[in-house]
Amino acid sequence: MSKKRIVFKVGTSTLCHAGKGLNFRNIEGLARALADVKNAGNEVVLVSSGAIGAGVGRLNLPERPRELRLTQAVAAVGQCELLHIFDKFFGEYGATVGQILLTKDDVERPAGRQNLLGTFETLLSLGVIPIVNENDSVAFEEIESEHHVFGDNDTLSAIVATLIGADMLVILSDSDGLFDGDPRRDASVKLIPIVEEIDARIEAMAGGAGSALGTGGMATKVAAARIAVAAGIDVIVTHGADPRNIYAAAAGEKVGTLFRRRL
Repeated sequence: MSKKRIVFKVGTSTLCHAGKGLNFRNIEGLARALADVKNAGNEVVLVSSGAIGAGVGRLNLPERPRELRLTQAVAAVGQCELLHIFDKFFGEYGATVGQILLTKDDVERPAGRQNLLGTFETLLSLGVIPIVNENDSVAFEEIESEHHVFGDNDTLSAIVATLIGADMLVILSDSDGLFDGDPRRDASVKLIPIVEEIDARIEAMAGGAGSALGTGGMATKVAAARIAVAAGIDVIVTHGADPRNIYAAAAGEKVGTLFRRRL
């Protein structure tokens, strides 16, 4: 396995059950695999969704809230829940994690970007796995605005990968990758293993929304891939529930859909 700086993004559908509680099996598998990838000599950053989903489960709410103030409060509870579980599982495998919560000012202002990059570089030099999320408890862009800085954590992961000069972005999804149709409706559709160029045809294939607890879908993953490949970063979209996909992606093996970087 060649040594790389890799950003992994994990979605709410991987971290949370449909019933809104945290999916400990998936989180444990994620922590074990990422700690192992780091131990192989790679630098690992995790961009995590799931704060609102975790908060919904913790507070026993019937569904994701619609009111902004309640959503932000739920996110605050969920961040504590999620980081507690991450710290526990990563710690079981000898990995130290640190949390970075971002707002739009952190990436828009040149000084903020520079400070943020310094934080990432220092954490990585210390052998820490940074865990990144948008600060939903104070930032409203992702939750309700039509004019986002990130829009979703798929886009956030591409921005982080670009900021830190990552070699690869791996987006862990509830799908095996990009298909030439909707696999939920048509069992005959085929996985597209490599995308050389993101054009209108590829974007059309990516139509569709995310889960009830999340905000993303394949369309947001293709949009994120467009940002990253333009910065010279390979992007892989693969299923997040199987830790073997993490190992395969880090090793440069064929898995999911590879959006090839622009050289």
